Amino acid sequence: MPQSTPPAKPWAGRFNAPTDAFVEAFTASVDFDRRLYRYDIQGSIAHATMLARQGILSSAERDAIVSGLEAVRARIEAGEFQWSIPLEDVHMNVESALTDSIGDAGKKLHTGRSRNDQVATDVRLWLREEIDLIGHAIADLQRVLLRLAEREADALMPGFTHLQVAQPVTFGHHMLAWFEMLDRDRDRLADCRRRLNVMPLGAAALAGTTYPIDRQYTAELLGFDRPSENSLDAVSDRDFAIEFTADAAILMMHLSRFSEELILWSSAQFAFVEMSDSFCTGSSIMPQKKNPDVPELVRGKSGRIFGHLMGLLTLMKGQPLAYNKDNQEDKEPLFDTVDNLKGSLKAYTGMMQGITCNHARMRDAAARGFSTATDLADYLVRKGIPFRDAHEIVGKAVALGVGEGRDLGELSLTELRQFSDAIEADVYSVLTLEGSVAARDHLGGTAPAQVRAAVARARQRLTGLGGADGG
Repeated sequence: MPQSTPPAKPWAGRFNAPTDAFVEAFTASVDFDRRLYRYDIQGSIAHATMLARQGILSSAERDAIVSGLEAVRARIEAGEFQWSIPLEDVHMNVESALTDSIGDAGKKLHTGRSRNDQVATDVRLWLREEIDLIGHAIADLQRVLLRLAEREADALMPGFTHLQVAQPVTFGHHMLAWFEMLDRDRDRLADCRRRLNVMPLGAAALAGTTYPIDRQYTAELLGFDRPSENSLDAVSDRDFAIEFTADAAILMMHLSRFSEELILWSSAQFAFVEMSDSFCTGSSIMPQKKNPDVPELVRGKSGRIFGHLMGLLTLMKGQPLAYNKDNQEDKEPLFDTVDNLKGSLKAYTGMMQGITCNHARMRDAAARGFSTATDLADYLVRKGIPFRDAHEIVGKAVALGVGEGRDLGELSLTELRQFSDAIEADVYSVLTLEGSVAARDHLGGTAPAQVRAAVARARQRLTGLGGADGG
């Protein structure tokens, strides 16, 4: 039920007229920042605990505040809390409910702090937890890729440059490339978390407070590495949000590249892979269609998150120190980035578990693009021919193959020897796809034995991160 009279605003003492109804709705953030309630209450409990330890609140006042805040949290989580737009944001909604519940002790909670340092703390607490969840989600996807890489360690396919057949690789090797991209993403987010984990609380509005607070103690209670060094910077800094969104944009760029390959590979023209029906959709008019909507949508969402990064950079670029109302606009793009990033990772983790390979089609494609041309050049080099001369010899052999419509391995020994007397019957061992990939038997190479060894090393890197078993 709506309240019969608007609640009093905690800052209304200086004002002689009520806030215009449109301005009240236009400037309110409670519709979206209410999702921070748990972190707002967590920060308030730590703040009250510190105030009591410093003798600024009595033990009884602290206990009343803590129990009152826990009761507010229970009401919110039970869906019984009435959010108020006139109270503007999550902070004043929680504080007002607390004061209604416990009386004057609730009015003392805000001693030594401001909404400026309060919101900066809330967002950091929230984003810190989300980064941890995203890190685990990345690791879960990586484990799926490792299982796929191990299963398909021998599956031959063409490797591409310029989307032209370049050299044969294995599907397992290709999946390990995706794994490495995600590993850098996880590392970037962990590094972002380290810089994020600094506590603004106690900076108050912008200059600190006259109360004898203990910021180090509050930081310990909230799990921050340390309190911020400068109060002006503490309340106005949103670097952590921009850095996170930049890291998210890179991660989404990687997922978009994965998507582009899956979309190509699942097309009739490639037919390298088949995606599970559970992760595809059909056409309303063409009954034969099986559309790769999930990777297409992930590819599209990458642009959305790139936009959020540019929006946050633009939001901050013209702001003088310290806090400005502009910063209210940081939350919706940040929330949306987190939600869509987590959704994309979840979709990919499920989708990749249902991928099957068309081995015959992949092998045939690898055999039809002169993909062993470099192997022939290397063969000639081992016979004592300088590489540039070997390159020219193979180029001429390829030209003959193009003209005849045959791959190098399909040319006769006589045809090959017209380009170099160094070519002998053993040349066909290097012109096979299996021989080509097996020859790249070094750290980082595509040889099946190296793929399996790389999978084992990668699993060790994921040890201790939690999530699904990588075996």
